[in-house]
Amino acid sequence: MLSFIIPAHNEERWIRRSIAAIRTAMEGLAESHEIIVVDDISTDATARLAELDGARVVRVEHRQIAATRNAGAREARGEFLFFVDADTLATPGAVRAALGAMRAGATGGGCVFRFDGTLPWGARLLYPVAVVSARCLRLVGGCFLFCTRNAFDSIGGFCEQFYAAEEAAFIRSLKKEGRFVVPRETVVTSGRKLRAYSTWRIVREAARWFFRGPGSYRRREGLEIWYGPRQEDKQT
Repeated sequence: MLSFIIPAHNEERWIRRSIAAIRTAMEGLAESHEIIVVDDISTDATARLAELDGARVVRVEHRQIAATRNAGAREARGEFLFFVDADTLATPGAVRAALGAMRAGATGGGCVFRFDGTLPWGARLLYPVAVVSARCLRLVGGCFLFCTRNAFDSIGGFCEQFYAAEEAAFIRSLKKEGRFVVPRETVVTSGRKLRAYSTWRIVREAARWFFRGPGSYRRREGLEIWYGPRQEDKQT
């Protein structure tokens, strides 16, 4: 079985699209699957909409992405775990490639993503560099990650000491367990953060992550990009 785990906080605009994309991706696969939406203190209709679309909803009160993903994994019954952000659309090719890689012996992996909508010029310039770096370093963002249940249990899941960049620590641990893959196929994720914050702010956070590592994200304070009030994205 494949378990798709979607962490969500106030994602009523995206959650149905995320679930629908997973359903579509699974249509051509003769595989059983489950979709678990981990509702982390949402104050909107996220949980209700997810239940209407047939997802299993787990309610938590963490406001921390690592702990929220781990809560979903504890509820999952599958031998293959997919962590899909609520503002991300899985694609059939990405799911097939991920499943094939794990069945061929990979411990896990992640997909490079494309952004929806129109991006600021700075983000458009930096995006190709980020893609090449992700593929060369085998280090991707956290919007679409996957691993075997055995590998997840072996490394203890996502490190709950980090409020951001937890995917970097997770990937590093998976690489120690075995082969980590970045398939050719991509997924689609929201570009809302790039539209809401300046390119300089995004670059500054990327530099902080690159030079100081996940250890610099042990507190929620200062992480408004992830935990601050969400600004309206007119393109969603």
